[in-house]
Amino acid sequence: MDMRLFEYTLEIYKTKSFTKAASNLYIAQPSLSKQIAKLEQELGVYLFDRKPGIVEPTPDGLCFVKQAEKILQMRDDLKREILERKEGIRGELKIGSTAITGGHILPPLLKIYKEQYPNVCIQLIEESTEKLINLTARGLVDISILSLPIEDSRLNTKTMLTEPLYLVLPKEPKQWMPEKLKQMMFSPKLVKQTALPIEDFANCPFILLKQGYGFRRTVLELCARGRFEPQIAYETSSIETAQSLVGHGLGLTVVPEMIVHRSPQQTSFAYIKLDSNPTRTLVFTYNKERYLSMNAKSLIEIYKKQS
Repeated sequence: MDMRLFEYTLEIYKTKSFTKAASNLYIAQPSLSKQIAKLEQELGVYLFDRKPGIVEPTPDGLCFVKQAEKILQMRDDLKREILERKEGIRGELKIGSTAITGGHILPPLLKIYKEQYPNVCIQLIEESTEKLINLTARGLVDISILSLPIEDSRLNTKTMLTEPLYLVLPKEPKQWMPEKLKQMMFSPKLVKQTALPIEDFANCPFILLKQGYGFRRTVLELCARGRFEPQIAYETSSIETAQSLVGHGLGLTVVPEMIVHRSPQQTSFAYIKLDSNPTRTLVFTYNKERYLSMNAKSLIEIYKKQS
């Protein structure tokens, strides 16, 4: 079976159109239709339902698409491995991360990486945790930096670091704060030295990341351990935005330690420890069934040496 037929079928599946697929593949539409018809005749099944305005895969078509994707990935992995054996570390490296984590972890790491491997073209993919898990599992991203838990069975992980979490509150007392906290806010020294239970804030407005971000789940689980469901005042895709909202007295949020260390000292919010000592663990994540390139392995090794 010609390898191109797998590519043709996948492109039709992705575009849901013979016309669009033919254009993307730079072949004539009648020729594409003829090739797929021959393939269907060879297999003895229809791969697609041709409906007016849209093409949908049949159950047999979905099965074929799934296996075709694996075959093409195996082909690409083999070509990449052989090329690396011949030419060494070069080519492309696709790294996935959320904007929050990537903005703090990647710049110093990539600086060293590019100094050592200038011939590698790095592509950054910033998406939500949910999308990155899917992209990594499908092999569309070489390696992602995400936080545990990773529940997709297609993925492997290598631990990077574990860091504590902090509560972020406005420096000035607000009406929605618990009374004992309002009194404490007048003493910056006391704020730094005190660790509080998360359940003290059950009635406060929370600012969380949007659905699809792993850190949102981390905060929700932290509240669940305190036996309450947070009152969500605002949702955002940026921890920096969340902190800005906190600084204007609109609620509180939770951040990892890396944000604490990178934030300016003169801010309008305060970081408070929690007595349960909550943490999050960051990991390198990659598809366990795909070839992990030398480019990606080198990124992991550089991080290990620097940490």
